[in-house]
Amino acid sequence: MTRSDNSPRENPTAPARDQQGNGVALLVIDMINAFDFSGAETMLPYARKAAESILQLRAAADGLDIPVIYVNDNFGQWHSEKSALVEHVGDRLIHPDIAPRKRDYFIIKPQFSGFYATNLQVLLPKLGVRNLILTGVATDICVLFTAADAYMRDYKLWVPADAVAAEDEQRNAAALAIIQGNLGAETARVAELALEDWFPR
Repeated sequence: MTRSDNSPRENPTAPARDQQGNGVALLVIDMINAFDFSGAETMLPYARKAAESILQLRAAADGLDIPVIYVNDNFGQWHSEKSALVEHVGDRLIHPDIAPRKRDYFIIKPQFSGFYATNLQVLLPKLGVRNLILTGVATDICVLFTAADAYMRDYKLWVPADAVAAEDEQRNAAALAIIQGNLGAETARVAELALEDWFPR
């Protein structure tokens, strides 16, 4: 049977369609960071601990074929992209293994939320993602704003308490309370909830 002239044709240059599904993505927020801002010195010990938990989650995500998406501030480097930002941070990278790999996605954001003026809201449907694990810094600023925007877009959320960091424990706890109480997110620590147990099947 031959295709009629009026039948739809495959277009190899057409954009990828949104995928159906209930997939998961791991977001790593603002961890490509020189930590040279006001308040960074007090945040650093917490951020270093968070980096270890993020790397545990990233390894688990790799095992389940879950995409890892770095969502990072441009820190005023308006002409930069991934490699330039990583180079800009240089040896001040908080953990030698935290840098994005070739397989990972990388999105530069201009404001607190990972959704504001970025292609994150376009990428996630292309990947069939409806569930997000948010990690990184700062819990009470960029993580919170991203979580709020994700909640308004009806994403299910897990914000592991040990995979995020703020300037002090009080700010971290207050932000997590809002994220859990108002946004309905899971906040169990990585050691308390295995990714495969939270992953919707």
